[in-house]
Amino acid sequence: MKWFLFFLTGIAGGVLGGMGMGGGTLLIPALTTFFGLPQKSAQAINLAAFIPMSAIASLIHFNKGRVERDGLGFIIVPAALASAATSFLANASGGDVLKKLFGAFLVLLAVFQAFGGKKGGTEKPRRLEKDVPLLGEK
Repeated sequence: MKWFLFFLTGIAGGVLGGMGMGGGTLLIPALTTFFGLPQKSAQAINLAAFIPMSAIASLIHFNKGRVERDGLGFIIVPAALASAATSFLANASGGDVLKKLFGAFLVLLAVFQAFGGKKGGTEKPRRLEKDVPLLGEK
């Protein structure tokens, strides 16, 4: 039964990851809260699961012309460097610290989504490539 619940959690994380919303926002709390895994283990599992999810979703979004290529390197390179640096910090810190930081991140994200920023879906999406129709267009 436990493996079936892992399977369902993986599907839910994959759905969020495929939509570009980050499956880790679901996977990490589910693994720690419902399955009792330590924070460091949950984050490591999330990173391992992220690799194939990200590769497949990225390929699909690239092929559909949904990814702005201008300046992409200016996002990827610093993100990769920051990821490497913070991986060392995460390994050096305790699981309780990581749990609190991740919880604070989720709370801030929820507040921002609820009260701040642009309201999603209020403007018509622009087409990145002319030969790729937007949903509902002919």
